[in-house]
Amino acid sequence: MVEILETLKKQDERLNNIENLLSLSKTVLNIDEVSKLTGLSKSTIYKFTHLGKIPFYKQAKHLFFDRMEIENWLKTNRGFNTDLIDKASSTYVTLSK
Repeated sequence: MVEILETLKKQDERLNNIENLLSLSKTVLNIDEVSKLTGLSKSTIYKFTHLGKIPFYKQAKHLFFDRMEIENWLKTNRGFNTDLIDKASSTYVTLSK
């Protein structure tokens, strides 16, 4: 009985891995998939769609998201490390003179 349970657990893990890999290849995502992709809660995503802060499409009361648009949206508020800040400030000072 223990062997059967272990085999079932292994199969369940494999199925979950396959589902995750398949979801990575999708180009149109639903809100659950966007939540997994971004790490944001569904309520936050709903709020962002209402405020127009996240790119989305609406069809028959359902929200859909383009994977590339979401990935680009995630990259819009890039933080800067000190090297980039130093370089930008040096360039600004040089060009301002």
